[in-house]
Amino acid sequence: MSKAYQPSAEDVAKIEERRLRKEQAKKTPAPAVKVDDERGQILSREWADVVPATLETAGQTIRVMTWNILAQTLVRRQLFPTSDCLKASQREHMLYREIASHKADICCMQEVDRTEKLFPELEKAGYAWVYALGPRKKHGCLIAFRKDAYQCVRRKVVVYDEQDVRVEGEEQARRGSSFRTKNIGSLVALRKLDAEGDGVIVATTHLFWHPAQAAILLREVAKFRSEGPDQERRWPSIIAGDFNFGPDDPAYALLMGDPLLPEQKKRLESSYVVHKTIDPTVTATAATPAEEEDEGAEARETDPDRIIVNARLAQPSDGLLNATELEQLFKRSGRVTSTYDAGQRLISGISDSALTFGCRVSVPEGRRGGFEPVYTSYTHYWQAVLDYIFVFDAPGRDVSVLRLAKPHRKEAFGEGLPRKGVCGSDHISLAAELHWPPL
Repeated sequence: MSKAYQPSAEDVAKIEERRLRKEQAKKTPAPAVKVDDERGQILSREWADVVPATLETAGQTIRVMTWNILAQTLVRRQLFPTSDCLKASQREHMLYREIASHKADICCMQEVDRTEKLFPELEKAGYAWVYALGPRKKHGCLIAFRKDAYQCVRRKVVVYDEQDVRVEGEEQARRGSSFRTKNIGSLVALRKLDAEGDGVIVATTHLFWHPAQAAILLREVAKFRSEGPDQERRWPSIIAGDFNFGPDDPAYALLMGDPLLPEQKKRLESSYVVHKTIDPTVTATAATPAEEEDEGAEARETDPDRIIVNARLAQPSDGLLNATELEQLFKRSGRVTSTYDAGQRLISGISDSALTFGCRVSVPEGRRGGFEPVYTSYTHYWQAVLDYIFVFDAPGRDVSVLRLAKPHRKEAFGEGLPRKGVCGSDHISLAAELHWPPL
């Protein structure tokens, strides 16, 4: 039998020294983050004017930002081998600086953890917020809003795994799920304080890439708005977040109301599988880390082909929606506008600037998506467009995109994000200034 460990006098002294340092650190208040603090240096963003500022002051003008800030709980060196700032202490001041730099009225954030650090920064910046996370999630979605401009009058959390997409059949068939994701959509109704009865509906989310969750979100936003008082039913809706699909994806086409291309239908067909989180009888074919199972389907976007392991082919009894059913589900809710796709296409010379998705991927004429940012996520292993700011207009109140935070050129990202002096996340923030006519 091995001997029990007995610490030496030197070991005891070191332990006591560490304890005293921790106690002292608790008593010493953290200094406020200074604008010129080196730890908060980021690559500055320019703003592009899309249309001249409206001369009419009536109506509502909102600056909105969305950003996946990369949960510290999901950081792994093997996912970001070229990053030079993966520790929380290296990233957090860059995150705070970028959030503040947009001077947004409303901020949508995903993969939010370490809230004990973030919330005081939001408070100092004049924001109130609503924070929500899915079951057994270690990070969540946050909607922050200027508390001198808005008041939250209603809120709702949509748990996608619990939503039906059919009206008949057993529970599994009604829900038509491929994977238990634990993902949510967070919805709020914000009343504008200086406007007579006006306001905005805001939804943020981090989606599983399959189109069904996007369809559910759109349906629930429309329902949430319709359940409000008469004036709220005429409020515009902003839907922003990490959607985990690109502008050439079937989900994007469905959301924008474009018909599915043959290759998109083929891509959908290959996704009709059922994971063991839905059907426990499925035989495991690959080892999955326990923390990834706990996190659901969003550990990171490391698989461009989206091969779901530990799954079987779907059967009709599983209830997964086919292409025609998905199209019908989206159409029942209505069509959205992408602020970047609609806005950047109005900027002269943008097609030759290397700042749009269409500069690197061919998008057929007449289809939407070509004017999305060139990248919204850029790492060593994956470079993609995954994040969007969509607008779901109310009847008679069409949005005008006034200004956009310009995308960075890919050369700015070096060997991949996160990167000191550039960006504290693996995603690039998006921000837009929008205007709607009065009620």
